[in-house]
Amino acid sequence: MIITQQYNSKLKLVKKISHIHSYTTMSQPTTSTGAVSLLDGRVAIITGSSGGIGRAIVAHLASLGARVVINYASSSGPADLLASELNAVHSSPRAVAVQADVSDPDAVRTLFDHAEEVFGCPPHILVTCAGVFDTKYPTLAETTVEDFDRTFAINCRGTFLCCREAARRLSRGGGGRIVTISSAPARFLIPRYGAYSASHAAVEAMTRILAKELMGTGITANCVAPGPVATEMFFAGKTEKAVEAARSLAGRLGETKDISAVVTFLVTDEAEWVNGQVIGVNGGFV
Repeated sequence: MIITQQYNSKLKLVKKISHIHSYTTMSQPTTSTGAVSLLDGRVAIITGSSGGIGRAIVAHLASLGARVVINYASSSGPADLLASELNAVHSSPRAVAVQADVSDPDAVRTLFDHAEEVFGCPPHILVTCAGVFDTKYPTLAETTVEDFDRTFAINCRGTFLCCREAARRLSRGGGGRIVTISSAPARFLIPRYGAYSASHAAVEAMTRILAKELMGTGITANCVAPGPVATEMFFAGKTEKAVEAARSLAGRLGETKDISAVVTFLVTDEAEWVNGQVIGVNGGFV
């Protein structure tokens, strides 16, 4: 049986808690020591960031002083609202929402162009959160070519195009950061996750190679691989049994703040010696 009213209620609660956490994070003041201004003046592009994990990352980076580009694929409402909330609690513009299909090279170039035009400098940080998942959970034999291509177009090709643009255009000489988002199934190898797992395994390999290619530029490249996180994407199409099975592995489902905290560390100066790594954030799931 697909998620019951009980799980829909839990999802609504997750959204509410996530929104409260994000707004609290946005409102943190800057201290005299700069403790919450680790990213002051830096420009960050976060793809797929109007909701879920991406939204939490946007809020966290902005709370540390970053100016953020909130990328969305189609529906502008959530992205515009998030940008308005961020700008309302800061004295100068801190956020802008930009539509772009990350699988389109021209759209990706325009996304980076827009970041430079709005904030007046090359971006310093890229986080690739845009991703899709086939909620039909097909076996490999049941996976259509169209669904396979769509999965790879966003998860793998989209990450490639954004990373390629970042490698060409991020600020060099220190502070340049690329963080790709993979997923635990890339290593856990769950049946019915064939195309999804393969697309993220490709992202992990690509990120490690990119890190080596960028050595000496002051730009690092790392990958974060979340386990089960309580988002709309995770709950979509799952039975109660599947949700409980994921929850039981680590005692709870992950929260978006679990992921955003690790990503935030990776884009700060403190993480300059962390490069070419795939970091699992899953409570021991993998």
